[in-house]
Amino acid sequence: MQKANILIIEDERNMREVLSMLLEGEGYSVSSASDGAEGIEMLGRDIYDLVITDIKMPGANGFEVLKRAQGISPDTLVIMITAFGTIESGIEAMKLGAYDYIHKPFKIDEIRIIVRNAMDKLRLSTEVAVLREKVRSSLEIDNIIGKSEAMQKLLSIVPKVAANSANVLVTGESGTGKELIAAALHNLSPRSGRHYVPINCASLPENLLESELFGHMKGSFTGAVHNKQGLFEIADEGTLFLDEIGEMPMNLQSKLLRAIENGTFRRVGGTSDLKVNTRIIAATNRDLKQSVSNGTFREDLFFRLNVIPIHIPPLRERRDDIPLLLEHFISKYSPDRKRQFTASALGTLMSFSWPGNIRELENMVERILLFTDSEMITNQDLPEELTLRQSREETELIGNGCIDLETLLADIEKKYLIEALRKSGGNKTDASKLLGLSFRSFRHKLSKYGIKSISPEGTIETT
Repeated sequence: MQKANILIIEDERNMREVLSMLLEGEGYSVSSASDGAEGIEMLGRDIYDLVITDIKMPGANGFEVLKRAQGISPDTLVIMITAFGTIESGIEAMKLGAYDYIHKPFKIDEIRIIVRNAMDKLRLSTEVAVLREKVRSSLEIDNIIGKSEAMQKLLSIVPKVAANSANVLVTGESGTGKELIAAALHNLSPRSGRHYVPINCASLPENLLESELFGHMKGSFTGAVHNKQGLFEIADEGTLFLDEIGEMPMNLQSKLLRAIENGTFRRVGGTSDLKVNTRIIAATNRDLKQSVSNGTFREDLFFRLNVIPIHIPPLRERRDDIPLLLEHFISKYSPDRKRQFTASALGTLMSFSWPGNIRELENMVERILLFTDSEMITNQDLPEELTLRQSREETELIGNGCIDLETLLADIEKKYLIEALRKSGGNKTDASKLLGLSFRSFRHKLSKYGIKSISPEGTIETT
């Protein structure tokens, strides 16, 4: 973790050296300037957590320093010091946004306490931001729904991967929930007390993406009106989530590679390297190996990111999760009403391919609940384009000779048996009634598919 960065601006040499030695002894990183003009110039070259400045100085006075500090780096705290000030000047400094002020001569312990309080204020602000992000992310973890074998296998490895500090590459089609897995990896990791910082690499043009990742100095490009920390810096000791990494321009990939390999980077327009300890979790719906072959993604960067690969299966490969997802989305969008899909509608949804995956399913449920008043949702309530697309897909499969009707019907029958067991809480008698079957026939079908029972958690036990 980087030390707090403090700038001392004081024209009296002895005072400047005493303050520097004191604060360095407290474990801070300290820089100094001999007058206001030099101090303002240094503010433009680096980002400081705290500035301690005299008020009456050659070059520029302390109020000018305060104003420039606020314009260049609004998060920087400023403490004013003067031997000539009055209570009125201190009040004026506070009104202008100074954190605190103190008169010379002062006691060493007085400066030490004021600086510690300032650092506590900065730390508290950071912890509040981290807590907000953690609460948001923890809510997202609750949205990872899955009892299917594929999802259980995936979720079983998440805590193990989270405990490691290696970089992770999460792959999967659009809408499968890659960002939820990334948030879970952070919240279950030893880094959970620090920042989790997500960014979509496809949402910004190259120059702005570089500035977001690495920060910039005031005046380094049009619109850079003050110094800005980059996300790499903000995520120090925490996690940086690079979503849609496959969309990152080649030129920026080389800078990202250097930051990952060396743990160092340079702000846009900056002249010095900064060192961080940031874990990278990247995600993509692209085949990065193919992108490497096509020359659109660096092979060395791919290997640096793909230390631990995690693949999220598409919804069509985990259809057993659809009933659980439907219940979750109904609770989310219609919490005050008991709504459910009929067996026929559920069968239609479970046999659909869902090219947009969970995101498409969620959007569909939200739309249906908005326009349907009845508690029982039937096939007639499903969007017309969904049923038309499903019919088109089935026709194409038959036309291509790719459909095995016997296997398809068996798969549908098995899914209904499992769902009836879930609905009845594992009671086979009640489950048989839901399907309109005799208990003997129901038991025979369970035996046919090797289904023994269902646990209270919804896990299928097989024979």
